[in-house]
Amino acid sequence: MAHAEIVTVEFKPDPRDSSPLYMQLARKLGQAVREGRYQANQALPSERLLSDLLEVSRVTARKAIDQLVEQGLIVRRRGSGNYITPRIELPLSRLSSFSEDLQNRGYQPSSRWLTRAITPASAAEQLNLGLAPNTQVARLERLRLADAVVMIYEVSVLPHSVLPRPELIEGSLYEHLTSVGREPVRALQHIRAVNAPAHLAEKMGVAVGQALLFITRIGYTAENQAVELTHSYCHSDYYDFVAEMRRD
Repeated sequence: MAHAEIVTVEFKPDPRDSSPLYMQLARKLGQAVREGRYQANQALPSERLLSDLLEVSRVTARKAIDQLVEQGLIVRRRGSGNYITPRIELPLSRLSSFSEDLQNRGYQPSSRWLTRAITPASAAEQLNLGLAPNTQVARLERLRLADAVVMIYEVSVLPHSVLPRPELIEGSLYEHLTSVGREPVRALQHIRAVNAPAHLAEKMGVAVGQALLFITRIGYTAENQAVELTHSYCHSDYYDFVAEMRRD
């Protein structure tokens, strides 16, 4: 239970700390979140119960939660409460799979499949993957989850010659491509912000118009063959993209 977890957090005002009490409490709770004391998507007690458990005023509890929301550690869900936010920090310079990224950060990846089929390639897909007209492609549509929390709505398109049986994909697409010697070794990726339309909001369980990160990725093999076109709509509350820059 979330309440039992909160009780284990010991909080006493530090008389040597001149910062406001809510800041001290926010730091204490934030430290517990970063240390993994709570599971992703775990509900926190109400501000009233939190104030009772930690013997602080409701104003202090509310302001502390406000701080954690601003830091992206907690997300407020209207009519439901406050929840621990899964945070995935991804370096833009490294090509990796969703499953690999989550496992490296201690999350359990899974998929909720919507489509695994062979379909005709659209004109844009033909262009991006360098395919001839009327070519068939494998189409994978799914929700990507971390510890049962929906993180991404994703559509991947691959040449039929690369993935003739899309129904075989259960977990990591990249693991499968590696097993057949067609793994991407580099990719071009574009990221922009979009607002969730109604059909996508329903799939992801977010509000219509909520900000999402829209990522388009084209993956290439060592032979420079385009083998993957993936469109991903990411829950923006859960992702941090990190780029290291150097001055020449």
